[in-house]
Formats: sequence, structure tokens, C-alpha cells
Amino acid sequence: MSLMPAVQPRFVDYRRHVDEIVTATLRAADAESAVARHLNKVDRTLVVGPDMTAERIDLDHGRVFLVATGKAAIPMTRAAMRVVGNDLTGGVVIAKAAGLDEDARSELEREFADTPLKFYWGGHPVPDEKSIAGTKAVVEMLSAAHREDAVLCLISGGTSSLLTQPLLPLADWRKLVELLLKSGCTIRELNAVRRSVDRIKSGGLARAAGPATCYSLILSDVIGNQLSMIGSGPTVPEDDLVVGAVQVLGRYDIARQMEREEWGRLALALNQARYLHKSPRPSVRNFVIGDVRGAATAALVSAIRLGFIGQLLTAHLDGQAREIGRLAAGITRDLPPGHCLVMGGETTVTVRGKGQGGRNQELALAAALALERQPRAAIFTFATDGEDGPTPAAGAVVTGETARLARSYGIDPIAHLSDNGSHSFFARLDESSRGRFEPHLITTGPTGTNVNDLVVMLAYGE
Repeated sequence: MSLMPAVQPRFVDYRRHVDEIVTATLRAADAESAVARHLNKVDRTLVVGPDMTAERIDLDHGRVFLVATGKAAIPMTRAAMRVVGNDLTGGVVIAKAAGLDEDARSELEREFADTPLKFYWGGHPVPDEKSIAGTKAVVEMLSAAHREDAVLCLISGGTSSLLTQPLLPLADWRKLVELLLKSGCTIRELNAVRRSVDRIKSGGLARAAGPATCYSLILSDVIGNQLSMIGSGPTVPEDDLVVGAVQVLGRYDIARQMEREEWGRLALALNQARYLHKSPRPSVRNFVIGDVRGAATAALVSAIRLGFIGQLLTAHLDGQAREIGRLAAGITRDLPPGHCLVMGGETTVTVRGKGQGGRNQELALAAALALERQPRAAIFTFATDGEDGPTPAAGAVVTGETARLARSYGIDPIAHLSDNGSHSFFARLDESSRGRFEPHLITTGPTGTNVNDLVVMLAYGE
């Protein structure tokens, strides 16, 4: 997709351009708006899904239950409750604890105090006891569902950690997830293991609803929108998952990094999983209501309005963050003035150092080195959930002067990249250059949505 500009953008305005494109992207990816577009009530009928394929639920025929999980659970729930209202029989919301203090959580619970909703605040990206407690509450609630009932499932990125009923002790489960996160495996590979040894994943949520029908509104954080991968597919039944999980475990030599007893328990869980996922298939209707392509298109349109000639290069970006950063820099060097390219997807980082960083900031740091001394060009990358790894930043923006500027303050970009210390690099640089140069870190705070990451390349003529 490409569009023509109205005016010629100037390099002096690059940071304003970054902010405007980020804002437009997040507006388009807003989870509350996405649910509102796909959930309506007409008289006593609940209409779920896109107009052409929507399902209709007779509210006088059965009850409605709600399950909301993931980073966007709160805004998705808010939109759903405006529609379902007093017709809701019961509901469980499992949201991410990090990013919300006790006062904020209490305020949210007060907002829904007059509803049957119960709230749980779980761990992410590694599950905790509250994740398991919330999942237990979901299963207990759905055990009362009958054939004529409907279960409205609101699923977003982060569900794999927040909605979990593992076949392993929690300590083993946490260690396994941590080892995989550090290994550099892709999110697909991580979820292949998660799905195989968890009762609630791979259709487990739908199976827990028994004879009732599940209607899922899904905000995709998975490239290509493969339903079984989004949140580990709690409403997407699958067979024969174990082979894929074993391949991933072998590929990253996970057995060598676990104690013998831990590996033994994992082997038993994998054997149990062979039978777990062969149970009868539940009744499910799944709808994807937002994804990275929509976000990337919004970024592109915003760039066009700023005066760029724009093109969406891909919505299937993956690979090692630093390699993609070098690739983006090479592409940017060859861009004609006044052009913009957008890529959407999600990269990975193989952690070998001890520095603090995230995949987007590592991509940006690698790009800064490869873009060095290129005049009038900028590259920025950010996570649409506002959380790039275990850092307070969503991402970063770099220019051809970023690496040189850092060295002038005694900050070594190569050393920081080698140590996976991209956030430390940009934080030090911004602190050192505050008031003299534009900030490099992109900080949005938790956005309440999650549709992967964007990389945007900008070339200027003046």
C-alpha cells in the first residue's frame, strides 16, 4: 500500500513527526474502540463480530458470562459492559498487575462494583499465583454454564501468562518460561511449549465452558493472526501439540538448563498432554478485531498526512532485533528524500549480556550504529502495548547522529549493544543531552492495547 503526500516534511521536525505517528497508531489500535465496533445490542439480541459474519445471541434464551484476559482486558471489558450491562450473569477479568498501583486497581474495581465481575491481577510475562487463582475462578464460574448460555471471551496479548492452568508445579512452570524467554526463541516457539502443558490453553477455556458456546473477540499480537498462537489459543482446540513442543525444547537445549527432577516432571506433563487435548471439541466462534496490519496502516496514513510518500513494507516482520535494525538502516540509507517505510511485526532478542533493554530499543541501537553519519534520516520503533521488555519505555528513535552524540558524552553504543543494554544506553544519552537535543526514548506508559511492534523509517530532503 502506498499513498502520495501533500507537503514536503523537514528533518528539523522529525521528533514531532514521531510523536504524531505514534499517537495515530495507538488511536487506531485502541482496544475499547475495537470491541465497540464488534459488539452491539439490538433489542434483546446481542450481536457479536463483524457485520458480515456476526453471530446473534438471544438474551431471553440463555445467560451471558464474560471472561477477559490480557493486557487489554480492562478497556475491552469496559466496552463490553456498556453493551451487555445488566444482562451479564457472571464474569472474571484477569489483567496484568504491573503498571497499575493499588489505588488504580481499587478505582477500577469500584467502577464495576455494581456488576457481577471479579478482578484478578496476574503476573506477566511470567505467571504467578494470582494468574492461577484467576484461572481457577474462570473454570469454577464456567462449570455452571448450560447449553443455551453464551460465554463472551475478550482475549488480548499477555493472555498466555495471565490465563494459565499448568500441568507443572508453578515454580517449574515459571522457570521453564524464563528459560525460554532468555533463549531468544520466537513468541511462536514459546507458545508452542505453553500450549502443550496447560489445561486452559489450546481450547481449554472453551472446553471449560462445557456445552455453552464461546464467542471470542480477539486482539491479535501474533504475526499473521494465527488464532492458536494468540494468547496460546484458549478458545482454539488443537490436536497433537506435544511434538512441536519437544522440538522447541530440544532446539534451545532446555533440558541441560533444568534440574533432573524438573525435567522429569516436564516429561510427565508432556505425556499427560497427549491425552488432554484429544477431548471432545467445544462450540466456539472466534473473531479477530484488531491486529498489527491495522496499526501499521494507521501509521502510514499519519506519515502521508505529514507529507511523506509512504509505503507499508511488511506486516510480518520477525527475526533478531539487532539484525532487523541493521537492515532498517540499510534500507533507510537508500530511501529517496521525503519517503517513509513502515514495518509491523515483532522481533526477538537473544540475551547474552546483563544490561537492561527491550527488543525495540535493541533494534534502534543497532540501527543507530548502522545509520551513523547518514544525514537527514530517522528510524523509530515501538511496542504498541507501551512496554518494551522490562523497561519503562515503549521504544526509541535514532538518527544518523545518535551514535556520534553518545560517544561525545562518553557513552559507548557498541559496548551497550553487546551487553543487551539498549535501555541503559538511551536513558544515559537522554539524561546527558537533556535540553540540548531531542529525546531518543519513546515513552507512552501502558497503552491498554497490544498489536505487536512498528518500525518506521523516515528520509528527509531538507
